[in-house]
Amino acid sequence: MKLGVFDHMDRGLAPLDRFYEERLKLIEAYDRAGFYGYHVAEHHATPLGVAPSPGVWLAAIAQRSKQLRFGALVYLLPLYHPIKLLEEICMLDQMSGGRLMLGVGRGISPIEMGFYGLDPAQTPAMYAEALEVILRGMTSAVLNFEGQHYQYRDVPMEIEPFQRPHPPLWYGLGRPEAIPWAAQHKVNIVGNLRGEGMRTLTSAYRAEWERTGNDPADIPLMGTARHVVVAETEKEAIEIARRGYDKWRASFLKLWIAHNQMPVAHAVFPERYEDAEAQGRAVAGPPDKVRAALMQAADEGGLNYLLCRFAFGDITGDEALHSIDLFTRHVMPDLVSYQPKA
Repeated sequence: MKLGVFDHMDRGLAPLDRFYEERLKLIEAYDRAGFYGYHVAEHHATPLGVAPSPGVWLAAIAQRSKQLRFGALVYLLPLYHPIKLLEEICMLDQMSGGRLMLGVGRGISPIEMGFYGLDPAQTPAMYAEALEVILRGMTSAVLNFEGQHYQYRDVPMEIEPFQRPHPPLWYGLGRPEAIPWAAQHKVNIVGNLRGEGMRTLTSAYRAEWERTGNDPADIPLMGTARHVVVAETEKEAIEIARRGYDKWRASFLKLWIAHNQMPVAHAVFPERYEDAEAQGRAVAGPPDKVRAALMQAADEGGLNYLLCRFAFGDITGDEALHSIDLFTRHVMPDLVSYQPKA
């Protein structure tokens, strides 16, 4: 089992300059602890995400870490000129010595896309074309592409990625219909479902992976994210988690409420932290409780990857560092050697 970190970079109470530095200190802690990967969300015009330019943030991470893999989960491809993003991806992969993880998607929020003048009805096709351009550009000396939204002829590709043919692909997957594409392209997936919902996806992925003749031992990572707070006592952990969760959820919903809309069903989180924990979306407590809950999540979902949110809402940098320290010393060793039920 591998362990990673998911970060919305949702705005807390600290001034932004201090917020960024505190987060970079967490990056250093993740790197020292041996986490497999760090994934940052891309959001715009919302306190849910104050890293609206993931490439800038990832460049800083490349300099503040040595082993940690990192990437956007996901780059919102319709917002980018595909060649410009292709060049950025290659730079980040080279600068980090091949540690970039390439998360791609079309965007979950039509509100955010609308701020950029995009029609949500057009973004799926834009996403598909942009991804083809990016992958083709990383494997060709000269790029040619003819699509509905993008057309390129004889564009020299003067920069290439460190990882060949390209950095590993990551995708936020919530629908079984997308699994054949994911298996064909060896895409690592992260789902926001729980229990049997996630188990349905991972079982279908394993079946499709084997159907196409791949070695089961080489299956890509399949994971989900959980809010995690570790403290010496359950009371202390839950107090921190409740406070952080309330602020995080307010940021999560701010744009949707302002526009009198609700997010897609699998992205609806309960109002109270206690209900989120009861649903298996979060865990807060001493190491034994956290370890048991995450093992259960892995078993129920058929997972081989778990992403933890250690910093969310108004959780301070020191609180997050303490949680990470306890997790690293008392939870992580058992999880990385754990074999979830396939």
